[in-house]
Order: sequence, then C-alpha cells, then structure tokens
Amino acid sequence: MSQLVDDTRSVDGRDRRWEDHRQGRRESLLVAALEVIDREGGDVGVAAIATRAGIPRSVVYKLFRDRDDLDTQIRLRIIDDMNATLAPLLVPQGTVREMVGRGVRTYVEWVSEHANLHRFLGAGSAARPTHGSPQATGGKTAFAMGLKELIEGVIPLVVETRLPRGAAENLAFAIIGQVDSVVNRWLLAGRSRSTKKDLVTFLTDATCGSIQAAAQISGVDLDVDADLMA
Repeated sequence: MSQLVDDTRSVDGRDRRWEDHRQGRRESLLVAALEVIDREGGDVGVAAIATRAGIPRSVVYKLFRDRDDLDTQIRLRIIDDMNATLAPLLVPQGTVREMVGRGVRTYVEWVSEHANLHRFLGAGSAARPTHGSPQATGGKTAFAMGLKELIEGVIPLVVETRLPRGAAENLAFAIIGQVDSVVNRWLLAGRSRSTKKDLVTFLTDATCGSIQAAAQISGVDLDVDADLMA
C-alpha cells in the first residue's frame, strides 16, 4: 500500500512539473509574440516568435491548437496589457476634465508606443485579417462597463442626484466608441494627421462635451471643472 501511494505521488509530481514547464513555455511564447509584433508588425510568422522565445517551432503547436488559437491568446494578452495601463485611471480624482484628460492622454500614448499591437488587436494581419475580433470587442465592452461604474460613482460627487437608468451605460459606450474611432483614424491618417497634443486636447474636450450633454438630457447641471473632492 505504501509503495502504491509513493508511486502515485511520484506520478502526480511529474505531472505537475510537466504542466509547469508547459505553462512556462506558453508564457515565453506569448511574451515573445508581443515583443516581435510590437517591433515588426502583425505579419511576423510563428518561426520568428519561436526564435525570439528560444523554443523550437515544432513545439508551438503542442502548446496552442493552431495559429488562430495563438492569435487569440496574443490578443487577450494585449488587452491585459492595455487594461493594466488604463484601469488605475478609473478612480475619482481631481475634476471630471482632469480625469478625462489623463485617460485620453494615457490611451493615446499607449497606442502611439504600441501601434502594431493596436492594429493586430483590431485588424489582425495582412495574411490573417480580422474585423471586429471577439477579443477586441470583449475588451472594449469590459472597459466600458468599468467606465459606467465610474460615471455612476462620480455623478453623486458633483451633484446630489443620480442619472436615470441606462444613462451611464449609454454614455460609457458613447465615450469608448468616440475615442476608439477617432484614434483609429488618427493612426491611419499618416502625414495629414494632427499632432498628438492636439488629438488629446480634441478628445478631452469632445468627451467632456458628451458628458455634459448626457447630464443635461438627464436634467443634471454638471460642471466638468468642479473638484470632485471639494
């Protein structure tokens, strides 16, 4: 009986070590994929990713079902990276305009620094084009719902009332859609595009205008320059 227990523990230990090894390789491949795509664009092949990770190409599809599965996991990792940058900003601090400005500036900076990752997230590559990937859509939805909760928490700090049912969600998705579409176009505009500073100013003012309009429709007189903690 004792020998049987020892053998079982030995097998379980080997299984755990193998799974840890497998997960370590998956992590290395995903980190390498983001680095290579960020630097060279979405058309990089599996061989380049595997080389960057120091893993034989033949091993890649033992860790991922196929290239679609690998691309899906890459997109999810891009979303995680973007959210890690933006999520800390979903905290009431300063004025509404200052909060919006910080959020817009941080997003524009991230997109500027990681334009290839941003393009891959939304459009894939020339060889594997993707339009409206579930991962990109899910990431936007999740962030919009976080923004909705922020709006619902901020309004009572500025005025002694709450927005009508659905108003915060409508506003959150309007903001995400507006910022996303403008930044996407800005990336494609090339030499004709505005400066980064002008883009941030425009989006900050446009977003504050949307917030004020939504508040006014709801019967709320909202001052976007009032200190939330005053």
